[in-house]
Amino acid sequence: MDQKEPRDTQHQIFTIPNIMSFFRLLLIPVFVWCYVFRKDMTWSLIILIVSGITDLFDGLIARRFHMISDLGKMLDPVADKLTAAALLICLIVKYPVMWVAFGALVIKEFSDGILGLMVIKRTGRVYGSSWHGKVTTVVMYVVVGLLILWVDIPDKLATALILLCAGLQLLSCALYAKQNLSHLHEPAEPEK
Repeated sequence: MDQKEPRDTQHQIFTIPNIMSFFRLLLIPVFVWCYVFRKDMTWSLIILIVSGITDLFDGLIARRFHMISDLGKMLDPVADKLTAAALLICLIVKYPVMWVAFGALVIKEFSDGILGLMVIKRTGRVYGSSWHGKVTTVVMYVVVGLLILWVDIPDKLATALILLCAGLQLLSCALYAKQNLSHLHEPAEPEK
């Protein structure tokens, strides 16, 4: 019976972590509206913090209460990627160098997506995020929060922080590529 329980939870849809990931997706247009249209930096920052907290806790809850699911393994990174893209695009107007970070994000996600699909097709397994992906996300949240909060940040410091985000995206891309390529050499899941 104990061996069957993890298998059953893999296919659950309405778990607390999955609902938190859906909630993060719903926060994206709210952030864009507050930042771009209302130019309300306070609410933009609050939404960013709430999004970051739910991102942190959905994984902790999933592991602690055995709510890890295949949907969650895919939904959490999708929410991360779309949130990151929205944040970076919103800040491009004020910080044009953000195009570099956005380009690095696109390269990383395109590479991860292609290799990830190949891994799923080859092994039949869905792998969750790695530590470097989470570190990259946390740093991006902190940098974006700082850029929102510190309105008169010196240009050189803003540029350095944005380039740090870009560098971490590319480093994470390389580490995910290495990880996915090693998974491609694992035995395939047997047909059911």
